[in-house]
Amino acid sequence: MQLVTVDIGGTHARFALATVAGDGSIELGEPATLHTRDHASFQTAWEDFARMQGGSLPNAVAIAVAGPVGGEVIRFTNNPWIIRPALIPEKLGASRYTVVNDFGAVGHAVARAGEEHFVHLAGPEVALPASGTLSIVGPGTGLGVAHVWRDGQGGYRVQPTEGGHIDFAPLDSIEDAILARLRQRYRRVSVERVVSGPGLVDIYEALAGMEGRAIQPSDDKTLWQLGLSGEDSLAAAAVDRFCLSLGAVAGDIALAQGASGVVIAGGLGLRIRDTLLRSGFAERFRAKGRFSELMGALPVKLITHPQPGLYGAAAAFAAEHLS
Repeated sequence: MQLVTVDIGGTHARFALATVAGDGSIELGEPATLHTRDHASFQTAWEDFARMQGGSLPNAVAIAVAGPVGGEVIRFTNNPWIIRPALIPEKLGASRYTVVNDFGAVGHAVARAGEEHFVHLAGPEVALPASGTLSIVGPGTGLGVAHVWRDGQGGYRVQPTEGGHIDFAPLDSIEDAILARLRQRYRRVSVERVVSGPGLVDIYEALAGMEGRAIQPSDDKTLWQLGLSGEDSLAAAAVDRFCLSLGAVAGDIALAQGASGVVIAGGLGLRIRDTLLRSGFAERFRAKGRFSELMGALPVKLITHPQPGLYGAAAAFAAEHLS
């Protein structure tokens, strides 16, 4: 059968047509990426995608949303759209639908994607285990967290979480300075304030303050470009610090979830893959005191599937409606 699959984040809404075959395999069509800021609502973005497809869409939809699901109204964590699931048939013309947390969708993708869609980051260079819990951490506009439990026989269960909103825990004086800066604006500082795309700005400004430099206001997109290219040494230091913090947070999540393997996801994770490999990410991931040996035995992978949210949303629909 054919359906529309949608992955809505804080910055982008991605749409594609998907075909689910009788054996459960999923084929994605060419994705279209729309900016959430350019559309007043999800419905107007949906209508825009329909025009791209010639005016008509299948009557089934899978929607991955960046925020908690459930209840009569779904609100996004990092964009102003809302979705009322009960109105989906009326507003979108879709008689069958699935709404899943965006990192729940990524969990489905992690559970179903082949080994060719993963690259090694840290720990032993072995395949992800076929049984047990896989922790999934993904920096982007926010910080997504989920876990997947696999039974070793092909079955699995996905649990999205709001783990990106646990407290940020500094591990050295530099991170103390980052926390102090953030606490001037926020009563409570979560890991998402640091380990996310926009978090690079606060890391950069905290480092500038430590060196007594005048802060030149800049957006996170520019700082990522300057840092990854090495054009700005302070921005490059901020990127390195981001990688350290990501390693520490991923390790904390793995400990809390009893993981047998870890997957880094999200477009930003893919973009900084080479930097992660050169940084202290792996050391920070392992640095858990009495549990360092345990952490060092966990394989840590980066998922490289080009559209894990779209693929995973379609997989979630198939699991709900076609199994």
